[in-house]
Amino acid sequence: MIIVSFIFYGGSMKNKIVMFDLLFYLALPYLIWKFGQEPLGDYYAILLSTAPGFVYTIVRFAVERQFNVTGMFIMVSLFVSTLVDILSGDAFTMLQNSVYVSAGFGIFIFATMLVKKPLALYLGVDIAYLQGHKREDSLRLYRQKSILPAFYILTGIFALRGFVAAGLKYYLIGVYGVQGYDRILFFMKVNGWVFGILIAGGFIYSSLKVNEYLEKQKEDKISDSDDTELVR
Repeated sequence: MIIVSFIFYGGSMKNKIVMFDLLFYLALPYLIWKFGQEPLGDYYAILLSTAPGFVYTIVRFAVERQFNVTGMFIMVSLFVSTLVDILSGDAFTMLQNSVYVSAGFGIFIFATMLVKKPLALYLGVDIAYLQGHKREDSLRLYRQKSILPAFYILTGIFALRGFVAAGLKYYLIGVYGVQGYDRILFFMKVNGWVFGILIAGGFIYSSLKVNEYLEKQKEDKISDSDDTELVR
């Protein structure tokens, strides 16, 4: 979720959003797990630790008015993850199921590339829309041959994040078990930060490709205008 903050905000506001992300996605879940494990038991302590992130994401969704592909993806991800957590029944099964959920999202994102509708393309369109550009214009621009591969690469990073998260959590569960949930939480958050940086780099790369294309279009128009003047 920190990557969403990186994309949509700048300056001091970005710093505040990152602080809120750390609070609701790491600090509060850790505290709930640490102090709730004994009175509530492992399962309910882990389940309750997901509540701050759930509420925070809902509030962010409403405040940022992300009623688009980005918003829908966030909400579906949240709904599926929460539903699986509730239906798991015990702490160990809940952690195991979260591995399958991460892998499932990785497969889904990878599938968008196979059907030639890379998810990152539509996320980019949503970002451009927030900057005042029409969705249809951005979609037409991003589908240009010199730009589209960048969005496939970015979508691949999103898919890889799901697969790595699944593999890493599976390994951490085997090493630490339910009792080491706080450590699992920390390492998974670090993994999220690493991929957040990669995804941010992917968006920057995509932006550079878009700028290169627009500059080339501008130069071609100037060249065509000069040729017309010479003919006259």
